[in-house]
Amino acid sequence: MRLVSLLPSATEIVYALGLGDDLVGVTFECDEPPSARVDKTVVVGGRDTRGMAPGEIDAYVRGQFAAGADLYTLHAGALAALDPQLILTQDLCRVCALPSGHVEDALEHLGCRADVLSLDPHSLDDVLGTIVAVGDRVGVPQRAARLVAGLRARLDAVAGAVGARPRPRVLVVEWVDPPFTAGHWVPDLVRAAGGEPVAASPGARSVETTWPRLAAAAPDVVVVSPCGFHLDGAAEQARQVALRFPGAQVWAIDADGIVVRPGPRLVDGVEALASVLHPGTVPDRPGAVARVA
Repeated sequence: MRLVSLLPSATEIVYALGLGDDLVGVTFECDEPPSARVDKTVVVGGRDTRGMAPGEIDAYVRGQFAAGADLYTLHAGALAALDPQLILTQDLCRVCALPSGHVEDALEHLGCRADVLSLDPHSLDDVLGTIVAVGDRVGVPQRAARLVAGLRARLDAVAGAVGARPRPRVLVVEWVDPPFTAGHWVPDLVRAAGGEPVAASPGARSVETTWPRLAAAAPDVVVVSPCGFHLDGAAEQARQVALRFPGAQVWAIDADGIVVRPGPRLVDGVEALASVLHPGTVPDRPGAVARVA
């Protein structure tokens, strides 16, 4: 089956299911595995925000939305030339990827008959369910079931290691300028890792807030996990956040790798958080998290 992925997490799911050879198109943000955007046709482009400060990125996003413009550009001709049978996209977040409606309109205009599967998880369980949904749609349900069973076994192992320990109060900051709370599946990751999420929006969108409100939540641990950034970028921002929480541990985490993208590596995120919240219960994850002094 000829597959096109219009979001990085779907690309990760496709490869985790052993279907990399079936994937013909990706987005410019699909960097896991790194070969994806080199070996496959890039059918969605967008602005390269590397080098922009969080406040500048926020201003750009708000300006685009105010103007009624999209953040992403669908290369419709390139997509049609690939003659895909199934396109994986989402409606969850306009900041993260093209909405499925935009894709379907483009396909109708082009006369392309590809099916569109929208992956819109709101919880960690939902994320695992999207893996099953993709496996069912592409004809490898048993492969998907084995993958999900392995991920659940790892979650069970973490739960067994941390279950009897006190739960620290954990604040996850998903954006720093302006500050945003953690939403959707991120509070589930904290709970699975043996923490108690505070100032969070489980199952719902992340929302803008203020630093005084976040400080009032009295977190024991602050995890800086800015969407669109890996560990180095998160650590740079976390150093400033640490000044606002002198009584808490402040950590940076590889947000794009293991927290904000709803794919199989969220379980890596649970394990990394557990290593932070309950040292010694699970193996350390160097390169995934870093404490900020």
